[in-house]
Amino acid sequence: MPTHVIEKDVSDERGTLLAFVDAQRGGVRRALLGLTEEQARSRPSASEMSLIGLLKHVMVAERGWLELASGTGDLDPDKAAKRFMEAWHPDESETVAALLAAWEEQAAEVERFVRALPTLEDTFALPPAPWFPKDTRVSMRWFLLHLVEEIGRHAGHADIIRESIDGKTAFELVDAEQRQAD
Repeated sequence: MPTHVIEKDVSDERGTLLAFVDAQRGGVRRALLGLTEEQARSRPSASEMSLIGLLKHVMVAERGWLELASGTGDLDPDKAAKRFMEAWHPDESETVAALLAAWEEQAAEVERFVRALPTLEDTFALPPAPWFPKDTRVSMRWFLLHLVEEIGRHAGHADIIRESIDGKTAFELVDAEQRQAD
């Protein structure tokens, strides 16, 4: 990862974990920096992945985990599989700008949820699926670490897709983002 997370308060575990989640989100966001909608929808490799599809997938995955952690999620594996497949293919009305704005709101919702938890040791059940151990509960800490893992994996995919589109690397995009902020 070309950015570093610096703890603002070493006693704030939630803040540190949320900062790591947001750093991974930043990798996905930066991969879209300066692209046209056409470029964001392009599939420059043998993979079916596009940057906009990757963005929507990460958003849907994060939303699903938030719903599971908060007890509002649908545990039906067929519905989850359908959401998973549909997320890779945003429709024409779903623009990069609209998805990024929605993701920003969702990120704030994740932070509010995590900050309101009595403890990171609270648990929730993993959904029934062949890839999860049966009748397993995980902690809210696990939830945040899983978001780091999930989003980070796809931030790496986004780096490769972006470099395939126009040759820009993650380091160049960090620099471009910083120049925009100044």
